[in-house]
Formats: sequence, C-alpha cells, structure tokens
Amino acid sequence: MTDTFEAKGKRKKLVAELRQKGISDEEVLRAIDTVPRHLFMDPAFLIHAYVDKAFPITSGQTISQPYTVAVQSSLLRVKRRDKILEIGTGSGYQAAILAEMGAKVYTIERFRELFVKAQSIFTSLGYSADFFYGDGYDGMPQYGPFDGIIITAAVAEVPEVLLQQLKTGGRLVVPLGDSNSQVMTVVERTGPDGFEQSEHGNFVFVPMLKGTVNGK
Repeated sequence: MTDTFEAKGKRKKLVAELRQKGISDEEVLRAIDTVPRHLFMDPAFLIHAYVDKAFPITSGQTISQPYTVAVQSSLLRVKRRDKILEIGTGSGYQAAILAEMGAKVYTIERFRELFVKAQSIFTSLGYSADFFYGDGYDGMPQYGPFDGIIITAAVAEVPEVLLQQLKTGGRLVVPLGDSNSQVMTVVERTGPDGFEQSEHGNFVFVPMLKGTVNGK
C-alpha cells in the first residue's frame, strides 16, 4: 500500500476542514497534510480515510478522529526534539504525527497485535519511535522526564506516577472522565510539586485498560 496523488489531495481538503474547525497550529496541520492516514486503517475503511471521523481498528480499538488528533497534538505544544511519551499506540497514527513534527516519541501499547502492526507501518514510512509492549499506567520513568505525555484513552483520574515523569514546564494531555464522555484536560507541571490544570472541550475515547493482552 502506498501514498497516492488522490490521497494527498484528500489530505489537503482535510486540513482545510480542520482549519475551519479552529485548528491553528501550523506544524500540526503540516503533519496531518503529510502523514498518510489511510496506511494506518483497515482496508475496509480506506474510502473514508480522510473523513474527519474515528474508525474501528483491530483489538476493539479505534483510530482517532483527525480533529481529535489535531487538538491533542496542539495542546502538547510540541517543539522539535521534545521527548514525548504516548500511552496507547493504537494504530500508530498519533505517534506518526508527533514524529513528523520532530518529536522523540516513546509509545506504549498493551495489545500485541497493534504493537507489532504499528512498528511495521513506521518502518515502511521511515519514521522513528521507541515502541514498548506493556501497561501504560506506569509510564516509562527510565526514559523520563518528558516534555509531554499524551494519553489516547479515557481515564477517570490521571495516574500520579505519570505526572511525576513530566519535566517542569511539561504538559500532559488526557481525556478525563467516565466511559461515556470526557473533557480534554491539560496538566502542566509548574514546579517540583506544582501542577496547573485546564479544560479544552468534550470528547469520547475508549477507556484506558490495565495489563497486557496476547502474550508478554
């Protein structure tokens, strides 16, 4: 499967739609215009790859709506060479957006099938990230502290262990709430024991789960 002129044209239309919806971070929009989302999707949904909607992927998970990816990426305020920890690799699309933006990405996935597939797509596209199979609740303290942490599944509360892996000035972006609706929340570390929290609209994500699936 390859990129095509048709897909590139559809991405430009998608970027224009995201602008109309209020996305203004030019680096995020450039990344969305560059990364071929259709390569991260089930072939059954390829015709819809550049529609601004979420779609099912394997293991009962979803590839996030492009608007949602754009919002989370914008809220991270990514700079080149920032160290970003992603909890929930999923299809790998969000990680690819961050890699395209120049971030050093560390990403954790609990479903082995998704973990393996995302690495294969990254290799084919020439992107680089550090992939880990495991439980994202504990983060990756051995690689921290991080400039940003992004959680791509819903949590009722932010795990304290993840907050402690943020640099001072770092931002954690997470959909916070119950299984029906969440508020996109940013927690910024202001000092050794200081955190500030802000809210950025309602979203719906699959819940964050503990443990690993399909092997060790």
